[in-house]
Amino acid sequence: MDKQKANKQLIEMKKLYPNPHHYIDFSNTFELAISTILSAQCLDTVVNKVSKELFKKYPDVEKLANADVNDLEKIISPITFYKNKAKMIKNAALTIVEKFHGKVPNNIEELTQLSGIGRKSANVILAHGFDKVEGIVVDTHVIQVANRLGWSKNKDPEKIEQDLMLLFDKKEWKWLQFYLKSYNRDYKKGIVKVTGDK
Repeated sequence: MDKQKANKQLIEMKKLYPNPHHYIDFSNTFELAISTILSAQCLDTVVNKVSKELFKKYPDVEKLANADVNDLEKIISPITFYKNKAKMIKNAALTIVEKFHGKVPNNIEELTQLSGIGRKSANVILAHGFDKVEGIVVDTHVIQVANRLGWSKNKDPEKIEQDLMLLFDKKEWKWLQFYLKSYNRDYKKGIVKVTGDK
């Protein structure tokens, strides 16, 4: 892929969406980690509504670690795969308490030891919870845009991440997912189209 062309396309997207922000509401790394687990294959609006109720009842990691799974299921029932995710968030909270002294870890190796956290989620938590950018968050929107614009020919998220890391300076990595997600949503509605898109 032409690095110069890719960066020009990114500049166009940045002009379309001048105020980058994280789609999930959170006030600390604990809330971000739990909300990130809940967000898999679920609308951000649903996650934000449910997490507000969840954190009202379970405001810290210790309380969540001691929560009854049935109660968690009731609270998060609007979320996709809520029964599995109820177990995941409880187990993640337990691991944080027992293994990491009640603090959300700040590196990929330890974050991915938490139930429901893979590389993509770990990158989200590091970038937005700790301001540590070690990679690029590759979700469905990022995959679709990267493939459509020819930024990557790969289908595997980790390989796409590597391709994007070669195309863009590290200063762009933190908000790249925001730009591509915002752009892809509007592209699908027929509202926007950057130069060179199909």
